[in-house]
Amino acid sequence: MPQNTLSGCRVAILADDGFEQVEMTEPRKAVQDAGATTKLLSIHKGQVQGWNHDKPADKFDVDLTFEEAKPEDFDAVLLPGGVQNADKIRMSMHAQQFVQAMQKAGKPFGVICHAPWLLVSAGLVKGRKVTSWPSLQDDLRNAGAEWVDEEVVRDGNWVTSRKPGDLPAFNKAVVEAFKK
Repeated sequence: MPQNTLSGCRVAILADDGFEQVEMTEPRKAVQDAGATTKLLSIHKGQVQGWNHDKPADKFDVDLTFEEAKPEDFDAVLLPGGVQNADKIRMSMHAQQFVQAMQKAGKPFGVICHAPWLLVSAGLVKGRKVTSWPSLQDDLRNAGAEWVDEEVVRDGNWVTSRKPGDLPAFNKAVVEAFKK
């Protein structure tokens, strides 16, 4: 990937304790390597705990809370998965409002694994073609999405993917989608 493909692109990464670490760190590295800057947003200040499947992993500094973050300060959204993370974030009114504003502005989204739960709770999936971790397919379909079992799905300004094994294809598609 050429350097500076995403120069000037500001990416909001929404995560809380229990996110699947590799689903945050690898896409973050891909967009940063392409020239983007990233900020980690969460429910609370301090640090958030990543997970490697079912075991605690590293902690990461939070740059802004969902309440502090202004959608107009960002060009794109990255939503890593992880069951605990996705379940907490979907209940945050501020996270829902953030993604609603980003969607209204037509900004690109990279969404993997359990992360579409936030988009379901925010009322954004109706009429969208998406993929996710398989256990979310009923939630997505019940919310009006067309769920498919594919490595990466691009639908308008969204890129969705299923799992850590899909990260090489997801990262490539996210960098492409985040180009201005």
